[in-house]
Amino acid sequence: MNKEGKISMQTEDGSMVDFFVLEETRINGRNYLLVTDSGDEEDGECYILKDISKPEEADAVYVFVEDEEELDCLYPIFSQLISDMDVDLEQ
Repeated sequence: MNKEGKISMQTEDGSMVDFFVLEETRINGRNYLLVTDSGDEEDGECYILKDISKPEEADAVYVFVEDEEELDCLYPIFSQLISDMDVDLEQ
């Protein structure tokens, strides 16, 4: 199911959380990831992450997209990108 692999993010309390990348796209010069917290065929939650790192930074820095207007713009794009996958994306 996952296309790109797995990424790990550090939470505010310092623990690590793994996400499985379903799709990636670049819009207006910014990278976005569609990720899920489930690595198998079970139901999982999907999230959209935005890369906020600077070009000179070696590692990407991702944050959860929480702005409703931004999510409303990204949802149809990711829906189209994963239309051939066995994933039901709900907004």
